[in-house]
Amino acid sequence: MEKLNKRLVIVGGGTAGWLTAAIVAAHHKSHLPDSVQVTLVESSDIPTIGVGEGTWPTMKNTIRSIGLKESDFFKHCHAAFKQGGKFVNWVHPENEFYYHPFTFPFGYGNIDLAPYVQDIGKFAEESNFQHHVCEAGLAPRSLAEGEYQGQCNYAYHLDAGAFAELLKKHCTSRLGVRHVVATVKQAKLDSQQNITSIEFEQDLPDIEGDIFVDCTGFASYLLGKTLGVGFKPTNDILFNNRALAMQVPYEHENSPIASHTIATAHKSGWTWDIGLTSRRGVGYVYSSDFTTKEEAEATLHQYVGPAGKNLSIKEIEFQSGHREQFWKNNCVAVGLAAGFVEPLEATALMLIELSARYIAEQWPTSSDLNALTAKRFNQQMQYRWGRILDFLKLHYMLTKRPEEYWRANTQVDTIPESLQEDLALWQYRGPSTQDFNSAIELFPAASYQYVIYGMGFRPEFSKTQNVFAQTAQAQKIIARNQQFTEQMLRKLPKHRDMIQQWLAHS
Repeated sequence: MEKLNKRLVIVGGGTAGWLTAAIVAAHHKSHLPDSVQVTLVESSDIPTIGVGEGTWPTMKNTIRSIGLKESDFFKHCHAAFKQGGKFVNWVHPENEFYYHPFTFPFGYGNIDLAPYVQDIGKFAEESNFQHHVCEAGLAPRSLAEGEYQGQCNYAYHLDAGAFAELLKKHCTSRLGVRHVVATVKQAKLDSQQNITSIEFEQDLPDIEGDIFVDCTGFASYLLGKTLGVGFKPTNDILFNNRALAMQVPYEHENSPIASHTIATAHKSGWTWDIGLTSRRGVGYVYSSDFTTKEEAEATLHQYVGPAGKNLSIKEIEFQSGHREQFWKNNCVAVGLAAGFVEPLEATALMLIELSARYIAEQWPTSSDLNALTAKRFNQQMQYRWGRILDFLKLHYMLTKRPEEYWRANTQVDTIPESLQEDLALWQYRGPSTQDFNSAIELFPAASYQYVIYGMGFRPEFSKTQNVFAQTAQAQKIIARNQQFTEQMLRKLPKHRDMIQQWLAHS
């Protein structure tokens, strides 16, 4: 057995780099820096994207596991709670919405309430209390409940730049991560095309390592450029390739904070609206094939209104897709270096978390197991990217909107075969927990239920034998949900009020 790979070098900072460093270092904290070494190299003159402000509920456990107090995280990152997504006008052009809440429907795993609710188009509303909690502008937990607790499942809205800075401070001061600020000149390779070291433009010694993590963003300097791993575009499925983002101040310092991401459909794309404690992050995602930058800016300004006057707009260009491999030889890509499709459903940060956790759990390993470790990782990530494409496409393909952009999204040749097969099954029974039984699923059956029913998909339950065999039980569960909803609406505080009072005493 060869010696262990004990030196892990992360190239690139930002959220991807520092979150990876934090997860890996926290996992091996008792062995740092003596037995294993984690080094992060970043350039001072390469800006980060810095607009990924929505997270998935996995982030709650990640923040806790790396040793941060939730209150400190909120203070440093101007964070707010995120209880799900509100999708406005995605089916028709006006006056409608549905929720994808993060809490499971009542009875989930034991009984599917979909055949029994009065209006399946209001599935989230009738099977789950979180729709009502969000509409009332409430926090997901009371002041009496402790950090990371609460009966409402939640994620966060955060300032991405501030989050990266908090992680950097935490990694270097408490987790033993070595930090090198320098501009990479080249990655040196051995005869087997493994990376041996990083050479710098500055007069600094090379950084040697055993495993290298590529967090260099869209450039993918290590995996893409140095090791020649190709890029697989997915713009035949998801069309968006541009985003315009701005930071919008609140009208008043005590203005309400939405405890969910608001995604509003427009003629040729959609806007995100993310509430932090200090401001809103608002952006417009669109495809340059269906509209111009000028029209996109006009749409964004129309959405934001007078509050957006004279605000600067950050423009982001991206290509929908991912690397053909994610781990090659002794190099693994994390974050934008691995791929990106679009900001819908906050998959970007979630993939960073999952990738970093895999690295943490598999490292250090002997170098002769690198190929097998890489193979397993690539298999998992290929599966996950396929599921992401299916789930995000689901938000578009069921629309009834008349515009060219939306009609193009409904064309059969733009829908993955795996999703077509799912929908063929779901015509008669809807999404089931049995459809998502992989240990590495990203989105549970409940997420698919919320989206397809919210988008107006109506299974023909009457054609499924014995589907109504649990009517009495379902009615009791629905009634219990109504009672619990009333309880939560009385119990929970307003979102901003809860955060202010909590942090004032933390």
